[in-house]
Amino acid sequence: MRDHLLVSTQFDLQQPVAPGRWRVLAPFRSREYRLLIAAVSLSIFAEGMWAVVMALQVIELDNDPTSLSLVATCLGVGLVAFVLVGGLAADRLSQRGIIIVVEAVNTLVVAMVAVLGLVGALQIWHMAVAAAALGIAAAFFFPAYSALLPRILPAEQLLAANGVEGVVRPVFQRAVGPAVAGLVVGATFPSLGAVVVAALFAIGLLLLLAAGKTVKGAAPQQDQQRARLLGDLRDGFVFVLGTPWLLWTLLFASMFVLVVLGPIEVLLPFVVQDRFENGAQTFGFILAFFGMGSALGALGVSSRRLPRRYLSVMMAMWSVGSIPLVVVGVTSSFSLMAAATFVVGVTDGAGMVIWGTLLQRRVPPAMLGRVSSLDFFVSLAFMPVSFAVVGPLSKVVSMEAIFLAAGTAPVVFAAVAMWAAGMRRDEAAHPLN
Repeated sequence: MRDHLLVSTQFDLQQPVAPGRWRVLAPFRSREYRLLIAAVSLSIFAEGMWAVVMALQVIELDNDPTSLSLVATCLGVGLVAFVLVGGLAADRLSQRGIIIVVEAVNTLVVAMVAVLGLVGALQIWHMAVAAAALGIAAAFFFPAYSALLPRILPAEQLLAANGVEGVVRPVFQRAVGPAVAGLVVGATFPSLGAVVVAALFAIGLLLLLAAGKTVKGAAPQQDQQRARLLGDLRDGFVFVLGTPWLLWTLLFASMFVLVVLGPIEVLLPFVVQDRFENGAQTFGFILAFFGMGSALGALGVSSRRLPRRYLSVMMAMWSVGSIPLVVVGVTSSFSLMAAATFVVGVTDGAGMVIWGTLLQRRVPPAMLGRVSSLDFFVSLAFMPVSFAVVGPLSKVVSMEAIFLAAGTAPVVFAAVAMWAAGMRRDEAAHPLN
């Protein structure tokens, strides 16, 4: 069984998993984990602020959805183009070292945007280049972080650890970060928001450096060291292609991203600006409701045992949970829009915790970095397309129609994926409780 191949190397076998609702706190017994999550949390907060700062900075420079499409597309291209390389690096190099380099790049890039903005020299192409650099950095971070967790925590604590990240990420990246950025930019100007983001990245970098070498990964296996890069990548592809639940979930995710991500990332700032006063603050608060929902969804799932029908629950969360996006496209009520994004956040957070746990429980640890990178590559393959198309599309198709498609199409995609992969049979044959 693939899930029996996952071996954690650094934990105390005598420490039981925390029962009941405190199960989510179990990973904090590990000093290595505490240091890692403390450093990464601050960076996640910076990323949350940057999402709003970037959008409002582009709108200030050129109030056109096409310009924001261009910048967002550059970020997506950087991420997708390098995520496979990031996965190979995560299987061969120090995962902690990769995270440190990523943090340094984030600090430098955002600092340059802040300086250019403060001196009045910032242009759209600067934002596009910065977005591409940040996308490339993210391509290395995600596989490294995913591959690092199973090396410092026992298998039974991975659901809780993913739950912690599933709470920290939406709270800081999608709730507190956007809300703070909206308040800062609304009261001042986008470049000052960039200064704050750069400072947060810098502090996160200092925390990672201060951790020294206490966060350790298992030594690479000898056959990994001798394997060729292309051979490693081929093995990852073969594993994904030969694992129906994994393959069809990734195909579903790619279609989901195509119809959902562009409207949320590119069009939502303009919808909020057009329909509400104090657009910057309102945009930040709308994203904050999404983040709070994601945190509650992640916390709810991680505080309990993995659902017996884990694949069915995960797909239902992502597909049915997208339906409230229809409301986002038609309402001019802040309360309704906030409630809709909150529900989408709850289901997104819950599904992501289950998904991250499945990768770590059912993928052999020796190729987890590569499979994680393929996860991002396949599921995000259409992200640049979604970003690039949705801006120009909004000039010929109504916002209401675009968000209608974003809310309903995932239901169809999920039904096809579950049938094609035989997910209900698979989850019954591979219980993880």
